[in-house]
Amino acid sequence: MPGGVRLGIDVGTVRVGVARSDPSGLLASPVETLERDSAVGRISELVREHRAIEVVVGLPLALSGRVTASTEDATGFAQELANCLDVPVRLVDERLSTVSASSRLREGGRSAKKQRHSIDQAAAVIILQHLLDAERSQGSAPGTLVEAVGSNSD
Repeated sequence: MPGGVRLGIDVGTVRVGVARSDPSGLLASPVETLERDSAVGRISELVREHRAIEVVVGLPLALSGRVTASTEDATGFAQELANCLDVPVRLVDERLSTVSASSRLREGGRSAKKQRHSIDQAAAVIILQHLLDAERSQGSAPGTLVEAVGSNSD
């Protein structure tokens, strides 16, 4: 398992939550919540600022494992990232991450209205922590690498 900071991304239609790991890959923590329309550019800046070695994007499948409109949206967002970043982008199953994040924040005494921006970050933390834990236990990262498509050098 390579050392280095990883960024975790929870993609929503309005907001995008961002988390980061410590350099040893043990613990994920919240970074910020971005507006969707400016998220790709800001994530690119965060990759540079944190010297991230990988970006992990949550893949919201239905509980049954079926692809949904949200799945396709997250896949498209991951593709945008892969096309503009110089680090690998990985899609990982994120079923129930937002539900888990909401539940944890509610247990901590936060109201639903105050949770909106925190939920996105907390979901990103759950997505990234799941990857880190799975990678340590399995010896390899779960999920699927997203290949960049197209080239401006032609």
